[in-house]
Amino acid sequence: MYSSLCAGVKRAAVAALFPPLLAFGPPADEPRCDPALIVLWTPRFPQLGSYEVCTTSRALTEVADPSWRIEAMAPLDAFGDAGSFNKAAVSRLYRGRRPTVAHGWREENGRVVSITLVSPYPNRQLRALEPGTLIIRYFVFE
Repeated sequence: MYSSLCAGVKRAAVAALFPPLLAFGPPADEPRCDPALIVLWTPRFPQLGSYEVCTTSRALTEVADPSWRIEAMAPLDAFGDAGSFNKAAVSRLYRGRRPTVAHGWREENGRVVSITLVSPYPNRQLRALEPGTLIIRYFVFE
């Protein structure tokens, strides 16, 4: 166990010698995927594919394909009925506001990927709205 002073000196020395070693995780604007969000926002047992749920600090308009329709929706319409989230908590969280939503699809590595984007989005605890965009990707099996 290091004292806080010793740990600070060691960290500064490592940063001076090896700056890339201290760059943990993707940059802030890169999508960050979280398996806990899959349970919250998607069906428990998807039958024809698999889900990935990520967040990014980027605005929805920067993430969405320009050809996709972007619209404001009621919160429960934006998230649907499939996830395990507390629907009343989500409704209260938006307080009459409507999230911006975009739906689209892409082909990636020969697979169809359905994408839903939501901004702003609830945090994992459903206690605050986060800026940026929630990205729900559904990979259809072939």
